[in-house]
Parts: sequence; C-alpha cells; structure tokens
Amino acid sequence: MTAVNLGLPLRARMAGAPLPGAPERGAPSLSGRPDVPGLVDRFGRVARDLRVSVTEKCSLRCTYCMPAEGLPSIPRENLLSAAEIARLVGIGVRDLGVREVRFTGGEPLMRADLAEIVGRSAAAAPGIDLSITTNGIGLDHRIRDLVHAGLTRVNVSLDTIDREHFAALTRRDRLPAVLAGIRAAHDAGMSPLKLNAVLMRDTLAGAPALLAWAVENDCRLRFIEQMPLDADHTWARDNMVPAAELLDVLGTRFTLTEAGRDDPSAPAEEWLVDGGPATVGIIASVTRSFCSACDRTRITAEGTVRSCLFGDDETDLRGLLRGGADDAEIARWWRGAMWGKQAGHGIDSASFTPPVRSMGAIGG
Repeated sequence: MTAVNLGLPLRARMAGAPLPGAPERGAPSLSGRPDVPGLVDRFGRVARDLRVSVTEKCSLRCTYCMPAEGLPSIPRENLLSAAEIARLVGIGVRDLGVREVRFTGGEPLMRADLAEIVGRSAAAAPGIDLSITTNGIGLDHRIRDLVHAGLTRVNVSLDTIDREHFAALTRRDRLPAVLAGIRAAHDAGMSPLKLNAVLMRDTLAGAPALLAWAVENDCRLRFIEQMPLDADHTWARDNMVPAAELLDVLGTRFTLTEAGRDDPSAPAEEWLVDGGPATVGIIASVTRSFCSACDRTRITAEGTVRSCLFGDDETDLRGLLRGGADDAEIARWWRGAMWGKQAGHGIDSASFTPPVRSMGAIGG
C-alpha cells in the first residue's frame, strides 16, 4: 500500500500492508494499554465524542480560520466517501463507545451528499445523536432532507449580528443567509439550537447585542476563546479576548449567575442570564483549559484519526478501509491512535508551537 498524500507537511502514522508474519509498519503502539474496548488514553480519559470532518471547503473565509483564497483543495478521491464515513461511525459507536457524532468541516453543507452521510451513519449506528456544525448558509434549503435522514441537532457559527462586522470578519456579505438558515432550523424542530461565537477584539463590543438576539430567538449562545488555529498564523495571546473580559462586557447589560457545567467533559461553563432560564456558555479553551477532561476523538476529511486539535500526529484509517481491513483491525488502530493522545494543548508553554493544520483543515 502506498503512502497517502495529505497535501500538507504533517507527520502521519500511515497504514501499511505487512508481509505475512512480519510486524505491521506504522501501526500505533498499544504498549501498556489496558484491555478495554473504549478509546482510553494514558491519562485515563475516555473519548466518547466523535467529530468527523467531511470537507475542507467553506463558503466563508473567516479571518481566524481560513486564508482569503481558501485552503488547498483535497482531491475528491482522497476524501472519505459517505459509505466509508458511515462505516467508521458504526465502528466508533458499536466497538469503541462513541456516544455522539458531529459532522464538521470546513463547511459540511459544501458536501452535496451530506444527507446521504447522515442517513448512512444513522443506519450504521441506530439511535446515536448526529449533529452538524455549520455556518448556516444554504441550511434553509437542506434542513428538511437532513432531518429526514436522521440529523438530531444543529450548531451554527455566528460571531456577530452586525452585518458590516460580519462581512469584514468572514470576507463575505452573507449574514442574511445565515439568519435564514437559523430560522429554517428552528422551523424544522432543531431545539435547542446552539450558536458558537469566537471571541475577538473586533466583535467584543457587540457581544451583548449578540447575546440579546440569541435569547430573543431561542438560541443557546456559546462564546469560544480564540485558539491559535488560524491558517494565517496571526494569533497572538496578547490580543485574544479572555473569558474574564467577556464576562465584564456582558455584565454591563445582563446579570450573569454562574451555573457551572452539566457534564464534567462539556467544554462550556454556563451562566444564567438575568436569573434564567436562558443561559450563555463560555468555552475558555486557552485561559481555563479543560484538556484534563477532554473526551473527543476526530476523523479528518481524508480519514485520519487526530487525537488532539494541537497534536500533528495522525493515524490513517482510510488506507485500512480501502485495503481490505476488517472492523476489528480498524478499531485496534483507532484505539492505538487515542492511547497516544497528548496531555494537553500546551499553549501556556514557552515551547508551544501551533499545529501545522488550521481549524478548517482539521475539522472543529
């Protein structure tokens, strides 16, 4: 089996076809791993939340994620097919203890066969929670088919409701299309509908207005501290907006009461807004790291396992899928990939180096 060209200069543990009786080439080590079925790592964490990127393409060019010209295109034959994605979802749920699956990108709606991906995955893992993270553009035209296929939840990325700021941030004047997608998701019964907003200096002053809009429109808003995952590598810690500063700004308009986390593995800390029932979440990925409770495992659009957003090592499952491996072998490689997961992102370390891939290339 030949090595897979990912199109990016990252280190990858690639699947190889060993000679009879010879050790496998490139298989991730399981040394010291307990004989348990789940995706456990050396620090005792168990991954149950699967994120599957289905494309690197996006209809926006957000400055904190994409370069203006977009990411390098992945050849169609290098992307996982709908059937391959569904097979991995089935293995994850049936054999590895995955409890929820989210399809990401890029922008998942850029896949014409997204409804097929959802439908095949729902059939491979009956009853599993299937969601997407989307910018909402075009969602109004596709949400019915997606729900019919088995989609259960929608997260929409929305950083501002100021049209001018939106156009500057995303390099596209598409805010009305995003709002139409949100309305359509509500009409299709997607509740609770979550909004994700990346914290930035340019939009901080508008954060109270965004929260007011979310409450008025029955959306659960979550602010996310900006991480060093932009393709242009312009992130600077001194310029990022920390959670504490956001709370001060929101506090000028709302009374916020800390409510904590529903689930210890949930990334968002919740606050009641003006006594509730509405809440706002803050994912303080940088200043209040939750790496010690991380329960995520990721599959890139090319079919590699990525155990951590900030770890460039990837383990190829696509080669196994297309090379005749059975489900048990694929599960074993996946377990090995997660067994080697690093302790945390290390952003506070003086030696920290951002990952080679940006968020758009990895999948959120």
